[in-house]
Amino acid sequence: MIALADFDAIRVGDHRELTRTIGEDEIRQFVRMTGDDNPLHVDPAFAAQTPFKDIVVHGMLGASFISTVIGTQLPGPGALWVSQNMEFLLPVRLGDVLTVACTVTAKHERDRLLDLDTRITNQNQQTVLKGSGRVKLLEAAQPRAATAERTLSRVALVTGGAGGIGEAICRRLAGAGFAVALNYHRNAARAEQIVESIRAASGRAVGLSADVSNEAGAAALIERASSALGPIGVLVNNASPRINPKPLAEMGWADLQQQLDVQLKGAFLLSQQCASAMARHGGGRIVNITTQAIQGAPTPHWTAYAVAKAALATLSRQLAVELGPSAITVNCVAPGMTETALIGDIPQKQQMIIGRQTPLRRLAQPDDVAAAVAYLVSDEARFVTGHTLDVNGGMVMR
Repeated sequence: MIALADFDAIRVGDHRELTRTIGEDEIRQFVRMTGDDNPLHVDPAFAAQTPFKDIVVHGMLGASFISTVIGTQLPGPGALWVSQNMEFLLPVRLGDVLTVACTVTAKHERDRLLDLDTRITNQNQQTVLKGSGRVKLLEAAQPRAATAERTLSRVALVTGGAGGIGEAICRRLAGAGFAVALNYHRNAARAEQIVESIRAASGRAVGLSADVSNEAGAAALIERASSALGPIGVLVNNASPRINPKPLAEMGWADLQQQLDVQLKGAFLLSQQCASAMARHGGGRIVNITTQAIQGAPTPHWTAYAVAKAALATLSRQLAVELGPSAITVNCVAPGMTETALIGDIPQKQQMIIGRQTPLRRLAQPDDVAAAVAYLVSDEARFVTGHTLDVNGGMVMR
């Protein structure tokens, strides 16, 4: 197989040229290929009536040899001629010996582009054409997606794993064959129950207490999870404080800071520390649990919670762009109001009204959210990134 030219080896000032003698065969081939049978180029009697007095070779026939230099010599295989300007200075005649030369005048590393000085001279050292061109040197495609699919680690770290949605996610992923590291903050008894039930169903799971809003705690969590189960291939940032609605007049900065620390800072720290290991092991999946509350009209008094979730959604899109080249997808699941302890501060009547306003006439269940997460970490979603999957029964449509 012919290798692509080495862009890194090319230097400004590099020069290549070739020589061609223009005969009748070249003209006939050019006419046959292009259909340009202008009698000035092919009929001696016609040409004799013109100021040139003899056949003039097609200008683009000579110019086509610039492509020959670009494609075979400078830069060579894999070169794509993307632009050219040229000035035809003298006519080319039958029998002329043309020297076609290209010289690198500039190199653009980021876009793999070369600027070239292009010129053609005849056997009398007269310049018949001069100009400048730009060439892109292609690079071989890397089969990263296939590699990621083959080697993606089947270990999932789920934060907030002892809560309603977190528990459902842990059970769903364990059922799909993932070893699950269930992170919790305070509810050790509930975490242990979930872990034991997963193990009883022949799954692999471990419960790990950690404060994910603390840098040292996040690092220790990843280390302990990896030591117990293996390298983390899936990270689900689900940890969240209670919503605790408050009007602005009663809300302190500490209320907002608490939400930001757990939902944004925690997701940032864990994503940052997991990403390098995921990349080393062929890729990974990051899923961040956001909320329907940041779509459409805001819910009164949910300021702290909604601001943190909106920031998490923005972080997710940024990470999707940055981590994509490492075969790491980053997506969000945005549940509508879900029947868990997290909504315990919301009046029962308000919960019922919201359920009835939903086209499917109910609130979300934790299993609904877990199913969306399971899809996003599956092989079927390997080409989905930067996306938010709404799980709200149609309450918000877009």
